[in-house]
Amino acid sequence: MITRIWHGRTSPGHSDSYLSFLLNDGTKEYRETEGNISIKVWRRKEKDCCHFYTVTEWEDLEAVKRFAGEDYEKAVYYPEDEGILLEFEEKVLHYESYDVTKG
Repeated sequence: MITRIWHGRTSPGHSDSYLSFLLNDGTKEYRETEGNISIKVWRRKEKDCCHFYTVTEWEDLEAVKRFAGEDYEKAVYYPEDEGILLEFEEKVLHYESYDVTKG
């Protein structure tokens, strides 16, 4: 299994609206991609900004590529991100991951 982690930051004033976007349209493509196992959205509020992470799990690297394309380490952005995100990080992180929840 592959875990993909994307990070973005907004101003505190955009925190709630961006969270709503991520919980709906901002993760729609993940949900529609064959091989996606799970999607988590994390939010951490700070005084001057709000951090968001999308943490997705995929069956394998080929599933990640179905979502992100051949250059799968490149971050995927949407038109709604313009004017909301404080910067556009170029890369995302990928990890081999293992679920030992049930032993």
